[in-house]
Amino acid sequence: MRYNTFVGYFKERYGERLQKIVLDAGFTCPNRDGKVGRGGCTYCDNAAFHPAYSTAGKSLVRQLDEGIGFHKVRYRNTTHYLAYFQSFSNTYAPLERLKALYEEALSHPAVVGVVIGTRPDCVDEDKLDYLADLAQGKILKDWVRMMPDMSVEPVMEEISGAVRAVRPLVPVRKPVVIVEYGIESCYDSTLARINRGHDFETARRAVEMTAERGLDVGAHFILGLPGETKEMMLEAASRINALPIRSVKFHQLQIVKGTRMEKEYAERKEDFVSFGLEEYIDFFVDLLERLRPDLYIERFVGEVPPRFVNETPWGLIRNAELLRLLEQRLEGRDTWQGRLL
Repeated sequence: MRYNTFVGYFKERYGERLQKIVLDAGFTCPNRDGKVGRGGCTYCDNAAFHPAYSTAGKSLVRQLDEGIGFHKVRYRNTTHYLAYFQSFSNTYAPLERLKALYEEALSHPAVVGVVIGTRPDCVDEDKLDYLADLAQGKILKDWVRMMPDMSVEPVMEEISGAVRAVRPLVPVRKPVVIVEYGIESCYDSTLARINRGHDFETARRAVEMTAERGLDVGAHFILGLPGETKEMMLEAASRINALPIRSVKFHQLQIVKGTRMEKEYAERKEDFVSFGLEEYIDFFVDLLERLRPDLYIERFVGEVPPRFVNETPWGLIRNAELLRLLEQRLEGRDTWQGRLL
């Protein structure tokens, strides 16, 4: 493999694929309720970024059950899941409420951990201390899941007509805890223009505070935000590399209907870098070459349902095909993640 996948990270560390189940726990955002700003980020319509089974008002257990049923169709051999608190800012609440929600999700027998999507300005020492204690097994004293023993070599067994590598199961008493920060850009001018409500220094401090506690940290960035050139996006790799993060997720900018960015795009199209599919694949290979080789790449594209956008310039191409195209381009250029470092 010419780059590190986050699915591969889970298999290396936990011996199996861990599938995220997106949850909507009814949070809001300080950039919407007036604490930081009003109206949210200019590109954002949260409904465009989560599946139908994830709906505020449903219990977390129901969302988990429906999400597991949804993913079982595609990943039939998956047995363990991560509760992904995705919608809005999932640390933006008093600590006692956060404890109740995270621990409710971890009570589901198929859930082995939580992934908490949030903003860099929505964490503090107390919340991070709690998450560190949760990850170290200090909170849920009776919590246990049976998972593959990674300390022994697997043996080959025939299961349902297929030969697979199998390890014995052992009790695991510490849930997976990952904090995923929406950083979006490394440039303060961009963050101000998209009404993000925080600067890059705020993001850097939040990431460092989280990593200092031994927690796995992920970061999310958008490629193609207004005012950023291709050169700026590539130069941002050095700032990303300097962050103590485990994984990184990239999305190409998609113009969602009804957002303020839709109006800005119509009025100032020249301020945007719009990628065709082939161009984006090549550009992302350029970026990969500049990213440190120990980073795990969780995503390099985003998918918004067609009803949320005025045009789908790449067509309805699926993620699996995009991954194939990326691997093909890396092979064709005989290059790999971190080659230029």
